[in-house]
Amino acid sequence: MSFARLGLKAELLRAVASQGYTDPTPVQERAIPIVLEGRDVLASAQTGTGKTAAFVLPILQLLTTTRPAPRPVSPNQRRLHGATGLPIRCLVLTPTRELALQVEESVRTYGAGQPVRSTTIYGGVGFQPQVTALRHGPEIVVATPGRLLDHAGRGTIDLSSIQILVLDEADRMLDMGFIHDIRRVLALLPARRQNLLFSATFSDEIRTLAAGLLDHPAEIEVARRNAPIELVRQVVHPVDRERKRELLSHLIRGGRIDRALVFTRTKHGANRLAEQLGHDGIAAAAIHGNKSQSQRVRALDDFKSGRVAILVATEIAARGLDIDGLPHVVNFELPTVPEDYVHRIGRTGRAGLEGDAVSLVCIDEAGLLDEIQRLLRQPIAREVVPGFEVDRSIKREPIRFRSNDVRPPLGRHQMTARRPVEARRPADGRRPNPRPAAARIGATLRTQPRPEQKPPHRNKSRHAQGSSFRPSAAGPMARSPRPQVPAGREDQMRSLPGERIARLGTGRTD
Repeated sequence: MSFARLGLKAELLRAVASQGYTDPTPVQERAIPIVLEGRDVLASAQTGTGKTAAFVLPILQLLTTTRPAPRPVSPNQRRLHGATGLPIRCLVLTPTRELALQVEESVRTYGAGQPVRSTTIYGGVGFQPQVTALRHGPEIVVATPGRLLDHAGRGTIDLSSIQILVLDEADRMLDMGFIHDIRRVLALLPARRQNLLFSATFSDEIRTLAAGLLDHPAEIEVARRNAPIELVRQVVHPVDRERKRELLSHLIRGGRIDRALVFTRTKHGANRLAEQLGHDGIAAAAIHGNKSQSQRVRALDDFKSGRVAILVATEIAARGLDIDGLPHVVNFELPTVPEDYVHRIGRTGRAGLEGDAVSLVCIDEAGLLDEIQRLLRQPIAREVVPGFEVDRSIKREPIRFRSNDVRPPLGRHQMTARRPVEARRPADGRRPNPRPAAARIGATLRTQPRPEQKPPHRNKSRHAQGSSFRPSAAGPMARSPRPQVPAGREDQMRSLPGERIARLGTGRTD
């Protein structure tokens, strides 16, 4: 089937053709006509299968064919609707700023020549330039939840005219602790709207969220649950824990690995590995949650342009990064959640190209490897690299999650689909609510009447960029106390609120 048979306008077909695409992917073939009908969608497809275009293309068509006439703009309205007088009609929520930028880039690419403005809203950068962009009257806003709520609290954005809501990488947002932010955003939106939920997997949490959010959605699932990309060749190289970096350098210098995305479990480990590879004469850069936005953009640009051959990343890069033609993914350290392995290796083997997923596994990670193979329902090929044979006298040790935190590796009896309960316990020692967060929000969304939509209350006295709001009896955006930030961590809390929540609850450090 060609794109022309999906009901897209000629202008969009030309934009698609200009990017070299002739035939839609399965998720695009099934989702585009349904979105054009105005129906809610619950879609699951592995990364690299064209999910972004599956919602961007029909949304562009819907917005251009149903555009309201520009309304007169008073000086007070101009600050929210810009000189065009057009309100924000589509909101796309993403878990990370990198993904937000990539989605908005797709909007600009496919919307070239279309009269649809768009902008991005995310943390870690200046607030005022985003206010200025909002005043230019975008109809599409791509945002991360934390910074979006900051704008709503300051009265610099009006979400009362949203017609289409997209939750992109919804499962990742739940993993990162954004469930409460999502709930607060939903309270600001009109009750009547089209909802599109895209996820890499249909987990129980996602289905619970969808049940309370979507109205008789069309379900689209184009890949087996948690199945790896078929074009990825997987191999495990057994190695002693202290020789992993030496083996990786050997594989790179020997030509078996050239351009690769390398995963570590911790930010400190990512920095250290990038530095060690540099000492070995291998150009490498690190990207993780402690890096500023400019540092992350520069590292990604250097990698895409070939100025560095190796990009060392924590789990934050497991989804959302769009790297064309990536030949290798290396698990320098195995993830503690088996599903994350699938997300990692999904960065290669995309768009019909083959890729390689290489895992360097020491004796400490034997249990983690068993969990991954059990999830895949097949063993992963093992290959011992000559000169790096495993020393059988080395004993298994607990896996270090932080430089000052030692925990035993999680076995199958300790592992849940997300995280063990103990790992979710807050630092103050209080027991968490055993009822999953997604179940609580799903029940609330089904029973709670939607509030009458009004523009958010302006609070001129609020200038602190890191302030947060929460619903209360006083109103949907009543002020809440500012969280206590540990010394030296203010920038991290301000730039990545969702990741910070996840780290406090799980012990993850990316």
